[in-house]
Amino acid sequence: MDLLNTVVNEVNNVLWSYVLIAVLVGCGLWFTLSTKFVQLRMLPEMIRLLTEGIGKKTEGKAISSFQAFCVSTASRVGVGNIAGVAIAIVTGGPGAVFWMWVIAFIGCATGFVESTLAQIYKLPRGNNAFHGGPAYYIQNALKQPGVAKLFAILIAVTFGLIYNSVQANTIALSVKGAFGVEPVVTAAVLCILTALVIFGGVTRIAKFTEFLVPIMAGLYILTAIAIIILNIGMVPDMFALIIHDAFSPQAAVGGGLGSAILTGVKRGLFSNEAGEGSVPNAAATADVTHPVKQGLVQAFGVYVDTWLVCSATAFIVLLTGQYTIGGDVTGVALAQASLASIFGSLAPAAVSFMIMMFAFSSICGNYYYGEINIAFFEGKSKLFMTLFRLFVVVMVFFGSVAELSLVWNLADLFMGFLCLTNLYAVARLAKRVSITFNDYVDQKRRGIEEPVFDPAILGDETGIHAWGVDK
Repeated sequence: MDLLNTVVNEVNNVLWSYVLIAVLVGCGLWFTLSTKFVQLRMLPEMIRLLTEGIGKKTEGKAISSFQAFCVSTASRVGVGNIAGVAIAIVTGGPGAVFWMWVIAFIGCATGFVESTLAQIYKLPRGNNAFHGGPAYYIQNALKQPGVAKLFAILIAVTFGLIYNSVQANTIALSVKGAFGVEPVVTAAVLCILTALVIFGGVTRIAKFTEFLVPIMAGLYILTAIAIIILNIGMVPDMFALIIHDAFSPQAAVGGGLGSAILTGVKRGLFSNEAGEGSVPNAAATADVTHPVKQGLVQAFGVYVDTWLVCSATAFIVLLTGQYTIGGDVTGVALAQASLASIFGSLAPAAVSFMIMMFAFSSICGNYYYGEINIAFFEGKSKLFMTLFRLFVVVMVFFGSVAELSLVWNLADLFMGFLCLTNLYAVARLAKRVSITFNDYVDQKRRGIEEPVFDPAILGDETGIHAWGVDK
C-alpha cells in the first residue's frame, strides 16, 4: 500500500506541477482572449443575473439559475478553502495569495466556456428538469461515447465517493478536536443526514444548498471582516506584503518565487474547479432562456470561491501572523490557531462548526455530480443510482473513521484525468460558445432584456436536444 501511495504521489507531482498547470493556464488565457475578457466586461451582467434569481419560484422539478449556482458553490467551497489556503501560505509564502487571485481571473473564462457548453448540450428530463455536463457534450457534440463514459465513471467515483470520504474525514477530525466526540459517532450522524438529503433527489439537494450556501459563506466572510476591522491598521501592510512576496524570490517562506507562483496557481485551480468538468454538471440543470446566462453565473462562482472565501482565509492567517511562528502548524490547525489568537477558546468550536457546514455542503454538491453522471448510463441508471447512493453513505462512514492519505492522492490523480478529458472537449467546442456568446451580447445590444437562444445560429444542431422542444 505504501508503494502504491508513493507511485501515485510521484505521478501527481508531474501531472499537477507541469502538465495540468500548463494546460489549464493555456486554455484559460485562450478563452480570455477569444471572449475579449468576458470575466471583466461582463461582470455587471454576472451580478445582475445572479441577484435576479435569488428566491425565484420554479415550476415542476425545474432548477433555477441561482439554485444551480448554489449547488456548484456547495461543491467548490469546501474544507480546501480553509485548510488549503493556510497550507498555500505556509508553503509558498504570502505571495501565493496573489497568484491564487490571478488564476481565478484566468479560470473565470474557462468556467464560462465549459458551463455555457453544458447548457447548450443539456438534455430534458421532463417536468421542466434538465441534466448534462461534459459526458453529455462529449457524446452528443463530439460523438465519442467511449470517452464520455470514461469521464462519467471518473467523476462519479472521484466526487461522489472519494472526495466525499475526505470531506467526512475532515468533519470527524474537527469535531473530535473541538468537542471530543469519537469519529464513529460523528460517522453515524453524518450517514443519517447524508441519506436524508441524497435520497430526496436533485430537487431536494438544490433547495438544501440554496438555503445552506449563503449562510455558510456569509458567516465565514463576516468572521474575516471582523478580523480585518480589529486589525485595520495592518491591512495596507498585508496587501503590500502579498504583492511584494508575489514577485520577490527571497521573501517566499516555502522556497522562493517559483514556490509562490506554483503554490498559488495550484491552490486556485484546486479550489475554483475551473476546467475540471465538475461545475458544468450543475450548470446544465438550470432552466434559463439562453445558455450564456448560466455560463456567466457560474463564471462568477469562480470569483466567489477564490476572491471571497479563499481570500477570507488568507486575510485571517496573514493579519493574525500565526503562519510565521513555525513548527508543524498548518492547514486547519493553522486556521484554528489564527482565530484563537483573536477569539480565544471559542475558536476551535467556531472553526469546527464552519468546517461542518463547508464539508457537508460539499458532500451534497459532490454527490449531485455523481448522480448526474450515473444517469448517463441509460437503461440501468435506476439500479445504478440506488447502489450509488448506498455507496455514498458507506463512503461517508468509512471516510469518517479512516486514514485517507492514499485516497487523497488517488482523488488528485483522477481529478487530473478529469481535467485533461474535459479540456480536450472544451477546446474543440469553444468556437460554438463564441457564437452563442456573441448572439447573447448582440441581443442585449438591441435592447432585448431576456435574450432567447436559437440553436440554428450554430449552423450544426447535432446533439442539441433541450432547445426549441417541449420540456
